[in-house]
Parts: sequence; C-alpha cells; structure tokens
Amino acid sequence: MQTGRMAIMEPGRSDIDAMIREEKRLTAVESHSEAWADGISAGIEPEIMAETALATALEELLRVSGDEAALALLERMRERVEAGEFNANQSRH
Repeated sequence: MQTGRMAIMEPGRSDIDAMIREEKRLTAVESHSEAWADGISAGIEPEIMAETALATALEELLRVSGDEAALALLERMRERVEAGEFNANQSRH
C-alpha cells in the first residue's frame, strides 16, 4: 500500500557520471572561450586560433589514446559540422 508521500529517486551511477561529464564539458567550454578571447584580443586571427586549438587537441589525444581515438573524434566532429551543429545562430553554449 502506498502512502501519500512521493518516493525520492536518487540518481543512479550513470546519471551521476553524465552530470560530472557535463560539468567538465562546461568548464572546458569556459576555459576555451577565455583562451579564444585572449587570443583575439592579442590580434591573432580566428583561423590561426582554430587550427592551433585543433592541432593541440589532436596531438594530446594521439599521445593519450592513439590513432583510433583521434580518427574517431575527427569523424564525430565532421558529422557535427555537416549537421550544422556549429552554426553561429545555433550555439550550444
């Protein structure tokens, strides 16, 4: 028999992991946005900033996780670009 009280559902492990991952993503977005703004303020062209950011990310991913992880990331990013996810008027952050 149920009482009139609602059961409070605690988040499961996968929910907690998803929240932690999202918090890390938001922190990374903030850090990259600040670095981007600093570079632009220093007179660095957006194309140079973008290429450097991508190269740095790929170098680090290759070092830590190898070729397959880097290629998988490139494919995911290509799919996101083709889907229009990065259009300025559809910004996620």
